[in-house]
Amino acid sequence: MSTATIAKPQAKQPGKRRRMSLPVLLLIIAGVLVLTSIVRLISGADGITSTGQMSTALRLAVPIGLAGLGGLWAERAGVVNIGLEGMMVLGTWFGAWAGYQWGPWTGVAFGIIGGSLGGILHAIATVTFKVNHIVSGVALNILALGTTRYLSKFTFEDAPQGSSKQSPPIESLGTFDIPGLSSWLETLNGKHWFLVSDIAGLVGGLVTNLSPLTVVAVALVPATWWVLWRTSFGLRLRSCGENPVAAESLGVNVYKYKYIAVIVSGGFAGLGGAFLSIVASNVYLDGQTAGRGYIGLAAMIFGNWMPGGLALGAGLFGYTDSLNLRGGTTNVHALILLLAILLVFGAAYLAWQKKYVSAVVTLVISALMFLWYTSVDEVPRQVVSAAPYVVTLLVLSLSAQRLRMPKADGLPYYKGQGK
Repeated sequence: MSTATIAKPQAKQPGKRRRMSLPVLLLIIAGVLVLTSIVRLISGADGITSTGQMSTALRLAVPIGLAGLGGLWAERAGVVNIGLEGMMVLGTWFGAWAGYQWGPWTGVAFGIIGGSLGGILHAIATVTFKVNHIVSGVALNILALGTTRYLSKFTFEDAPQGSSKQSPPIESLGTFDIPGLSSWLETLNGKHWFLVSDIAGLVGGLVTNLSPLTVVAVALVPATWWVLWRTSFGLRLRSCGENPVAAESLGVNVYKYKYIAVIVSGGFAGLGGAFLSIVASNVYLDGQTAGRGYIGLAAMIFGNWMPGGLALGAGLFGYTDSLNLRGGTTNVHALILLLAILLVFGAAYLAWQKKYVSAVVTLVISALMFLWYTSVDEVPRQVVSAAPYVVTLLVLSLSAQRLRMPKADGLPYYKGQGK
């Protein structure tokens, strides 16, 4: 082999993108924090980084993140789980039904069981009978909604303080703060100093008014990463979503791992539903999930089928959802300015990449956002209510170019098809 051949660089594989390094990601996050602080000072909307806003965002992000983790487990094994919404619905009902009778922790356990039952149904349909994954998921969502409404008439209607659409109140799991740290960060956040107070508000929201179940849910993110990426069990499970034929040739029971993944997926979604009925509101309400199963699926896609990215997506969607509860119209008005500035940076990046048409379109949208911000003092309430869903669509459309789903995700698999 000649020296010229050895020195010849390898051709870049088409369509392959380099993964963003941790320092670059941290630099981007720091830049967004600085811009957010500048926008807060310009707009006077101190609530966008307040401790209360961040604490509410965390509480609303938990069920979305749990649903996303459920989708991650299923899809890493090759099963698309559109049925997350229905599994969450089952979790809300089972959690409330057991919770008001035998206590909140029993309700949490039954919420997981309820979601897992939905997972079993989805696994039977998709893995055993090869039903289209989307069709099975949609059918499960409809079945779960109808079943819980039917059961509520016989279980909650005659119960004290209950009705056909609402369960009796459930005992609280309680909340706690980190002694000393929570109060200090809240005081620092109240100073409204540039950047320092914003960081204090962000961190303070993570250590203030915490539910024990929130801590469990947050811990499940690194636990999922460790199980799926650092154990032989996780390697086998992920191989079923990438190349089940090769996995079976190495002795992996593909059906078994797909069943396990989808049942665990249902358990996570059920836990998210139980969180809604036990922690978020302490009662079961008809329609309580409000599409969070679908948003959890969007968070998983935004995170590129990885736990860390999923957590960031859930936090983003939880934050926009929290705007409905705390100073929504003022805060969203300030966030319009932040979005306009971010679009200017996005246009500059596209121009540097020589994507001039996209850069011009992005700059025009940014100008329209600036015009909107300067022409009104507050946005309509309807915009605030729609913010989580609009952000979901925007994030998915902007991140679509860098996504790579498991290669066999959603494809039917027949035992022995590689022989």
